[in-house]
Amino acid sequence: MKPTILVRKPSELTVAWAQRVVNRHDNNTVVNNVDVIAVDVGTTTRVRVMVDHNGATVPKNWFVKLPSLAWRARMITALPRLLHTEVRFYNELAHAVPVTKPVCLAAQSRFGWGSTLVLADIAEFEGIASSPHDSLNISQSRLIIEQLAHFHGHFWNTVHHPSYRWLSGSVRRLEDSLGSALAVPLMQRGLQLAGTAIPSRLHKPALRYAQSRRKVMKFLAAAPQTLIHHDCHSGNLFWNNDKSHAGFLDWQLVRMGEGVSDVAYFLATAINSDTRQRHELELLTSYRQILIAKGVVDIDESLLMHRYRAHLTYAFEAMIVTLAVGGMMDLEHNLELIRRTAAAVDALDAFSALPL
Repeated sequence: MKPTILVRKPSELTVAWAQRVVNRHDNNTVVNNVDVIAVDVGTTTRVRVMVDHNGATVPKNWFVKLPSLAWRARMITALPRLLHTEVRFYNELAHAVPVTKPVCLAAQSRFGWGSTLVLADIAEFEGIASSPHDSLNISQSRLIIEQLAHFHGHFWNTVHHPSYRWLSGSVRRLEDSLGSALAVPLMQRGLQLAGTAIPSRLHKPALRYAQSRRKVMKFLAAAPQTLIHHDCHSGNLFWNNDKSHAGFLDWQLVRMGEGVSDVAYFLATAINSDTRQRHELELLTSYRQILIAKGVVDIDESLLMHRYRAHLTYAFEAMIVTLAVGGMMDLEHNLELIRRTAAAVDALDAFSALPL
């Protein structure tokens, strides 16, 4: 059994800890020093560290994810074991996912103790991280939609594959149950805190959505299943220097679901309203055509649009819940994503696509 790399706080990222990580790759490399460069607390505690060692094969800039030091975020993420899910993703599934991801140096989880994920910092490979409030241009948006289509097509209808059953298991059911149980108070609080960022005409349908969340989730799940990211906003993307290629970060919500849900989440959060309205039909058509080219059974265009509209409501809920819980995202970034998702839901009358 490999020595543990589990830690609970940044102060435990010591030379001895880093040596245990390095030994998983090269027993001849010696760690001399560890410097904590930055600590960011949100849904997880994210720590950037510089590891001084004498090796040539192991990166020196690391990005470490630990359970959140913010009690509200930790309370929300602990029961559904979100960081545990990301650890398992990197240990069991990441190698098969046909999109660019960070290099995983070590990942470990233990029930009752916590999870620790150690990635090579994308800066090690000249990667540039996006910010959650970044608004992508149409060329960047096309690139993401194309990658989502290839990703979804690769895993289409694999929900019953033995290797992927855990993605629809008890942890995901617990997460859905917890979300439904807290839906009304969190929606009420989020609507209040958002103020003018959400048009008042959306308040009643948003509360009906929260009251009927279990029914809504069943409706949104009643479709062909594939592997989805489930949190595809700008802050979970990174780019190369000329932004001609993108990678995907933060896989703690990965699961089986309907592919167009990722498309809806991305278009609602990652581009401004004018760009989305001008190009969303074109982008949905491109997504559909790539899936068909990959051998997915022909998808009815009007049905795809209907499902797209329906899934916009989850993106809206996710941003409001983030605000209601607090401490999970920078406030101004959160409010901007609420404005964008509210505009998408409003423009496409998304709540009317649900069986409320």
